[in-house]
Amino acid sequence: MTGNLPFPDRDTVAEKLAALSDADKSYLALLMENGAQDDNLLAGLRRHLDLAAASRFLNSLKLENLGLWLGTQAPDRRLQIRLMETARSSQHPAYQVFRIGLSRSGGLEKAYPPAP
Repeated sequence: MTGNLPFPDRDTVAEKLAALSDADKSYLALLMENGAQDDNLLAGLRRHLDLAAASRFLNSLKLENLGLWLGTQAPDRRLQIRLMETARSSQHPAYQVFRIGLSRSGGLEKAYPPAP
């Protein structure tokens, strides 16, 4: 049985987000360039955050750095709001720490600068 599976699937994206090596960063940056892949990226991000929330040890520095990197690298306007919505979708500390890094990146402020 062959179905239309999204490429990349959420587990692959979650693995890349968890490792975040230089090769993974390049892969994710290419993924962010294509607006058609936004849903796959966000599904993988939610999967990664859910796995972090379920783990026995919460690596808050790694999650904060992930938020900082994604907020810095994500295209303005198109993806910034969706990243923040994902970060605010749970009150679990894993999501909160990710949100802190995302806020520190200033991506949302670049996308929507304050009115003068």
